[in-house]
Amino acid sequence: SSFYPQFSLTHSHTLSLSVFPDKDSVSSSTPRYHMNAAKVLSMFAVHGVDASLSVAPTTNNCFKNTSFTIPTSHNTTRLAKLLKPCCCTIDSKSIGGDVFSVTPPNKCDVDYLGESTKGDLNVKLEQLEAFGIGDDAFEGPIEEVARSETREAEDLLRDLGIPSPSSSRNSPRGIFCTRTLNLRSISAIGYDMDYTLIHYNVMAWEGRAYDYCMENLKNMGFPVDGLAFDPDLVIRGLVIDKERGNLVKADRFGYVKRAMHGTKMLSTRAVSEMYGRELVDLRKESRWEFLNTLFSVSEAVAYMQMVDRLDDGTIPAELGPLDYKGLYKAVGKALFWAHVEGRLKSEIMSKPEQFVEPDPELPLALLDQKEAGKKLVLITNSDFLYTDKMMRHSFNRFLPNDMGWRDLFDIVIVSARKPEFFQTSSPMYEVVTGEGLMRPCFKAQPGGLYSGGSAQMVENSLGIHGDEILYVGDHIYTDVSQSKLHLRWRTALICRELEEEYNALINCRSDRESLIELINQKEVVGDLFNQLRLALQRRSKDRPAQTLAATNMDDEDLTESMQKLLIVMQRLDEKIAPMLEADGELFNSRWGFLSRAGLWDKSHLMRQIEKYADIYTSRVSNFLYYTPFMYFRSQEQNLAHDSYAHYCSQINNEASS
Repeated sequence: SSFYPQFSLTHSHTLSLSVFPDKDSVSSSTPRYHMNAAKVLSMFAVHGVDASLSVAPTTNNCFKNTSFTIPTSHNTTRLAKLLKPCCCTIDSKSIGGDVFSVTPPNKCDVDYLGESTKGDLNVKLEQLEAFGIGDDAFEGPIEEVARSETREAEDLLRDLGIPSPSSSRNSPRGIFCTRTLNLRSISAIGYDMDYTLIHYNVMAWEGRAYDYCMENLKNMGFPVDGLAFDPDLVIRGLVIDKERGNLVKADRFGYVKRAMHGTKMLSTRAVSEMYGRELVDLRKESRWEFLNTLFSVSEAVAYMQMVDRLDDGTIPAELGPLDYKGLYKAVGKALFWAHVEGRLKSEIMSKPEQFVEPDPELPLALLDQKEAGKKLVLITNSDFLYTDKMMRHSFNRFLPNDMGWRDLFDIVIVSARKPEFFQTSSPMYEVVTGEGLMRPCFKAQPGGLYSGGSAQMVENSLGIHGDEILYVGDHIYTDVSQSKLHLRWRTALICRELEEEYNALINCRSDRESLIELINQKEVVGDLFNQLRLALQRRSKDRPAQTLAATNMDDEDLTESMQKLLIVMQRLDEKIAPMLEADGELFNSRWGFLSRAGLWDKSHLMRQIEKYADIYTSRVSNFLYYTPFMYFRSQEQNLAHDSYAHYCSQINNEASS
């Protein structure tokens, strides 16, 4: 239900609130009204507002009144300005017709950034005077008006205790944009469940998956005694080389920057000799396996440990001749059976509190989206019984008014079989009982619970297609790339590790600055050395050097200068090399940062994210800080020839001097 507040601010600094329900919720109970009134004004309470709350029904029992006294220390002028548009009675009819209009799909356009204007809220011109916003309200050029309004908006956000989107972006829990996205034009939002809506304790969940995998390997005859789960051995975004038994980290171009054979890191020289002339190509699935998600951690750890056992000859000969590819298949089979046989999920369902990390803000973020008119869809590969147990545990206790998790979603799809769900058309079944019994069906209905089917069925059921749908998931291939490539859905990637990486980057900032300073020093010294070397080369051929001064240099001075510069560069190298090796160790001591490969370049994972995910963030609840109406703008991308910024700064310095 929707509630529309009416505010009035008296000279005695008393703020009165009337909460009006829409037509369909007139019969709602008093506690519902009371809760919404308190919720609307709680933002003032945290800033020292003396809350004197009174609730009294009117004769028609259709709203309750709430009064707050605002201390004189508050800037009531700014608060009054904020509440001014609400000082008239605003009911559901005026919201939809007399005051505002929403841009419908058949009348939408594209803005100057190429984004659809569908869903944008417009104020009717004839209402401007009614709200006291006449032609004389904006005096002067729009640039000056906007500058003033921006300052006041920042002050009001601060008074209300609401972080601005710009400050939220510059935090570990920011939502980062690679391709401009207007949330107002999104009509439906689809969600994956595992590691998206439900976040697991990696050590607990992946640790148990590893245990069951090792148990199955032992039953197959593999030596697993003495091995233990080590989640720090791998990170998301690495690539398994199944031909060589290696785990590698590649940059955005596919060049290997770091590598590990078994559980032993390879030297820079060994990496260069092994991969210097070849690139990681994820299209060659017979060789390369990309670690797309946290679910890949247990498999990668088990495989790298078993590579050590294969190398030291402890794998019994009766298992047959095994190469690294065959070993990978054996580990994959053992982990597959760990999931299929059901013991792992049964254990998690019996003790979800040991495996699931609940997020109280998450259900509220989805509730905001639903109340903003978005159709919400859950699309998960997990079966119904497991999905229901996890969602009940993680959602129901945080939802208001006895809502259940099913109340949030217009359509729920379990056992979706992604990525095929996005690629092909498969039969759909309706789940009709709490035990998971099903019957065939051909079209999804609002509020329905289904198994299988396809993305096209979801689109047809909702009457929403293509870039009107945003899909949110944690798997760069199964969730993000396939929904974009096949359906042109907008996409969001969930990557919980971003929070740890963001903090690690801040904590190692001084070390990185020192490293960059040393590299810049070597570059300047190296430039001089190269020029002197060229001058010496030309002199040996009886040709003049680059300049008259260089030509006239004494041979002894030239040679001595080059010797000194060469020693300086060599000593700088001795200092820089271990610092580069240690860069990122605050995130992972073996692999460094998730998003970087080397000091400046992006990792292969980051390239995948930029290519397929329109936005990315650490958790779904981060949407709570941005509102369902956010316009995400991509940031300026730095290019190698962006030296014009240096040129402009030079011009400004010359002008000021």
